[in-house]
Amino acid sequence: MASGVSVSSECMEAFRSLKLSRKHKYIIFSLSADLKTIVPVKTSAEQDYDKFVGDLPEDECRWAVYDFEFEKDSAKRNKICFISWSPDSAKIKQKMLFASSRDALRRSFDGIAVEIQGTDYSEIAHEAVLFKANSSSR
Repeated sequence: MASGVSVSSECMEAFRSLKLSRKHKYIIFSLSADLKTIVPVKTSAEQDYDKFVGDLPEDECRWAVYDFEFEKDSAKRNKICFISWSPDSAKIKQKMLFASSRDALRRSFDGIAVEIQGTDYSEIAHEAVLFKANSSSR
């Protein structure tokens, strides 16, 4: 908590329902209006990865957890991905606050298999995430 930002209990509840009951496909997190708490701003059961990417704002930072599904060695696999979205067009102050608050959220989640930092959409494209997920598979 280098920035003094705390993680809300709603973040933990949403993550548990993604990880354990697969109620959500992804969760997008942001800072509360007072910049003191990390809160979930969107949960979705939508299976379309492009829809998820479209839910990330072009000029604002976010964090996300995505239950990424792929095939490897003819077997279906899932990896929970933690995505730090900090687009180049975001304000510098916001980027700094999100970067210093990231670890508080990341450490709250057990079971993250892939971590991705994106500054533009090509870095979080399906192919880029697939490459990282395949690389982290045993």
